Amino acid sequence: MWADASVQAALAGRDFGRLCTLVREASGLRQDDMATLTGLSQPFLSMLETGARRLTNIDKIIILLDGLGTPAELTGPMLRSSATEPDDD
Repeated sequence: MWADASVQAALAGRDFGRLCTLVREASGLRQDDMATLTGLSQPFLSMLETGARRLTNIDKIIILLDGLGTPAELTGPMLRSSATEPDDD
């Protein structure tokens, strides 16, 4: 699903509502499943998908992307969590 042009466009445009919808539909997940994976509430995910809410908090964006298993090469360095960054040791 990450190779899908629509998914990549939503990610590049930081359209997280559209991204959630596309990932959920491609994976056969329910919003409750997405909530479990991401730690975001189902009502919030519903509002995000319908455009009633936007996701702008960088910490929550990282949680969402990590929970979805978004490949690091698609997120750009600013959106990678510290857990996915290599150690300097």
